Amino acid sequence: MTLQAQFEQAQIDSKTLSERPDNTTMLKMYALFKQGSGGDAQGDRPGMTDFINRAKWDAWNELKGTSQEQAQQQYIDLVEGLKG
Repeated sequence: MTLQAQFEQAQIDSKTLSERPDNTTMLKMYALFKQGSGGDAQGDRPGMTDFINRAKWDAWNELKGTSQEQAQQQYIDLVEGLKG
């Protein structure tokens, strides 16, 4: 199975986890997914009053310079770990 196929399967698996991960883990999953599917953070950082989207953008931006392949593998590993 290719890395891309494993990444896509991990996306599906992430939606069927027995327990919802905590917010910190959810942010990490979001950031790794975005980095793995689109590369470095794009667009402007959301404003101070947009707390959720600002936190998501910041988490994604922290991965700047991480290759899409590295981010995909980290996402796969994270989802696998959450599956138990």
